[in-house]
Amino acid sequence: MKVSRLAAAVAAGVGLVCAGTPTHAYTVYVSNEKGNSLTVIDSETLEVLETVPVGQRPRGITLTKDGSKLLICASDEDTVQVLDVASRKIVGDLPSGPDPELLDIHPSGSPVYIANEDDNLLTVIDLANEKVLAEVEVGVEPEGVGTSPDGKTVVVTSETTNMAHFIDAETYEIVDNVLVGTRPRFAEFTADGTKLWVTSEVAGTVSVIDAATRKIVKVIGFEIPGVQPEYIQPVGVRVTRDGSKAFVALGPANRVAVIDRKTLEVEKYLLVGKRVWQLAFTPDETLLFATNGNSNDVSVIDVQSLKVIKSIPTGNAPWGVAISQD
Repeated sequence: MKVSRLAAAVAAGVGLVCAGTPTHAYTVYVSNEKGNSLTVIDSETLEVLETVPVGQRPRGITLTKDGSKLLICASDEDTVQVLDVASRKIVGDLPSGPDPELLDIHPSGSPVYIANEDDNLLTVIDLANEKVLAEVEVGVEPEGVGTSPDGKTVVVTSETTNMAHFIDAETYEIVDNVLVGTRPRFAEFTADGTKLWVTSEVAGTVSVIDAATRKIVKVIGFEIPGVQPEYIQPVGVRVTRDGSKAFVALGPANRVAVIDRKTLEVEKYLLVGKRVWQLAFTPDETLLFATNGNSNDVSVIDVQSLKVIKSIPTGNAPWGVAISQD
């Protein structure tokens, strides 16, 4: 039987937890907001492979559906850069509009939806011809972008308007606006498409919204012993495919909250680095990577054991994270 390098490292006593050892090596990409770079990590060895220079103030990142390209929101350059995964070189730019912050891709592989924070727009781009299909006016300071699994709905969160805007993906018309907590930052549909999770940074809450009725079914709050409430600032959120758990990055609280999906109650807080920002699962969901903007590292969480197994140094102010599917 072949023993993976990570399993071998565990056997050697490096202190990692083997319960969630991945069966495949994936490539992890981390955008460093102040470092203007991309840290590339091997998910099996948990070692940095390379640091790639990119545009000014890279934030949201996502891989194309075929995994061949990484799209990088270079916010201060008002563009989305296209990185070729094979060569790890920037090979183009998308006409994203001003100050792109976060983005998502239609389940079919195109178009890509980009939140333009300064212009209060959602820019829709056809990836095949790199042309703008639409510019949708939304609330003030849009950030989070989430696409429903069936591809029919796009949701954009506006930080100052405090809303989640539901947009028809065919007509590009806003069909509903849901008022959520103060300064919503991220939107994540569950894999079955029935619920939408929206984090609200200043309110310190997560709103769970019924995607069909667009009604809030639960507002989740957080209490951490020894941590002042104003430091609990939810940002990134990820929900497992089976719907059993959700993970929420709590910013300056330096914790990732683990939430039971059925009860919608917090079951555990995981101590990570300083100012935890965004999250991403490996495709097999054995590991969860969390970017820590103020400690310049990434925390690796074993999903099965719910333990932090390693801290990996990155560039300056890690922000976004995306993981290959191959």
